[in-house]
Amino acid sequence: MIKIPRLDINDAQLLIKGAREHANKINNPMCIAITDDSGNLIAFERMDGAKAHSILISQDKAYTAGAARKATHEYNEVNTPGNLAYGIDTECGGRISTVGGGYPIFMDELCLGGIGVSGGSPAQDMEVSQAALNYFDSQN
Repeated sequence: MIKIPRLDINDAQLLIKGAREHANKINNPMCIAITDDSGNLIAFERMDGAKAHSILISQDKAYTAGAARKATHEYNEVNTPGNLAYGIDTECGGRISTVGGGYPIFMDELCLGGIGVSGGSPAQDMEVSQAALNYFDSQN
């Protein structure tokens, strides 16, 4: 039997809190999604004023990061014509995101899930996701 540590709802809420605090700091409402290591949604928050289309985008970013154990911006770097990974964003029913803002969540070198943030520029989404990860690490 394989025992796999996973994020629980309290972990997900810590990550969302860290993301929300940073999004408020930069005055940019965001959609924040947390998934398990299979890309299944654990928790989600749409901050007041966050864009409606960012709901699915944040969830796809978290899905990609958690299930693939890779940051979404890393897929962006290889998803170019002529590259063997070109078109990766069409896989899994189009759920693979190549837009910055999705990060895998690691603890002790194990991927526990993913976070996806959408609502600002890709750089802002990445900044808010990273702030959430930093906050989560500081609480554990």
